[in-house]
Amino acid sequence: MAKTTILFAATLIVLGVGFFVATGSHAPTALIPAFFGVALWICGIFAGTEDSKCRMLVMHIAVTIALLGFLFPGVRALGDVLKLMRGQAVLRPLAMWEELAMSALCLVLTVLFVRSFIAARKSRTQA
Repeated sequence: MAKTTILFAATLIVLGVGFFVATGSHAPTALIPAFFGVALWICGIFAGTEDSKCRMLVMHIAVTIALLGFLFPGVRALGDVLKLMRGQAVLRPLAMWEELAMSALCLVLTVLFVRSFIAARKSRTQA
């Protein structure tokens, strides 16, 4: 899972920097996915250790970051999506798309983490 975490972290960093540039570099909030990506990148690097206790702790921290990265932007974007569905204008449509992309990426990563945790638990009980 360490390599997967680093891959998703890099994707979030690219997403954040890409939208920061796309908005004309005037909205620092566009870098929020990049900040989450850096945190996940650090977790991914530390998860490469042979120490199983340390790896378990770091992966639980990473799944918490991923879950928060799904929930917060997802809830924010949901309001804008509902406005669009009612035919109303959205103040910052690029921000909505960035939030949706970040939320989707973090949701996929969270699901992958949970599946990995379940598989690890099953392998421990069978051994």
